[in-house]
Amino acid sequence: MSGRRMFLKKSLISTVMLMPGKAGNLFSFDSNEKKRYKPLILSTWRHGRPANDKAWEILHKNGSILDAVEGGVRVTEADPNSLSVGLNGLPDRDGIVTLDASIMKGDGSCGAVAYLRRIKHPISLARKIMEETPHILLSGEGALQYAIKQGFTIEDETLSPRAKKLYDEWVQKSRYQPQINAENHDTIGMIGLDSNGQMAGACTTSGIAFKMHGRVGDSPIIGAGLYVDENVGAATATGLGESILRVCGSFLIVELMRQGRTPQEACEEAIRRLAAKSKSLENTQVGFLALNKEGQFGAFSLRPGFNYAINHQGRNALVDADHFFKFK
Repeated sequence: MSGRRMFLKKSLISTVMLMPGKAGNLFSFDSNEKKRYKPLILSTWRHGRPANDKAWEILHKNGSILDAVEGGVRVTEADPNSLSVGLNGLPDRDGIVTLDASIMKGDGSCGAVAYLRRIKHPISLARKIMEETPHILLSGEGALQYAIKQGFTIEDETLSPRAKKLYDEWVQKSRYQPQINAENHDTIGMIGLDSNGQMAGACTTSGIAFKMHGRVGDSPIIGAGLYVDENVGAATATGLGESILRVCGSFLIVELMRQGRTPQEACEEAIRRLAAKSKSLENTQVGFLALNKEGQFGAFSLRPGFNYAINHQGRNALVDADHFFKFK
């Protein structure tokens, strides 16, 4: 259908870029040298730019890095134009929007929600679970019950006009072929480092469009869509969750950094392992972002088209990541 072009056939163009296809390399941001950036905010995709701006504003006003990453991704959750995050996102194949999210601190504290309906900001509910329950992950009806108990507003389930139009078009054929493309990349992941070395991350999504009802991806799974250890670094993922889950992608990247890999090297190795473990890579895209405790960062994806937003000391940019396959 129009407006749902294959990810493989479209590479999003960075708005500010000196060296296409290479991580870093603009406004002196360089992931391949030994430069360090503290504080630093990184997030996935073009929608990461306004999210990063909000996170940076919170951090600049003496908010914590945890406040910053939560507040940053809330911008995307509330964006009426987002088709892959929040309640305005595309529904599952039964016409229902379900949300996944996780949040994590550098000390190992974490919280998550999965298969959540009717809550505008799942990332904030994930933080409540982290801070006020003995659990890490709540799902479905139980997560909604907890949200009500915590005073969250229960939203109407009516699809946004844009989502309804696309869903109605899809229903005409009802072909179940989950694909990761330029408008269905399904996640904003944000990781951050403050000037004192404290780290946090957030990850939130409405999942793959027209997925099976009940499907949960990598985003709410600690170690898959997000992992943070301020003694080492942080990583987040975007793309086809099933592929990321198979390799526990974000945890893998942090462990590779623990063993001495740079963030860039760790992201590249994670993509190589993911490619080796995947039965089919057709119509599949995955991107990883990472930073270490020193303020170095890296990014890598399976195919062209993955970009990420970076903020450091009032400078911001959208960067095209390098990629495993050298074709679109």
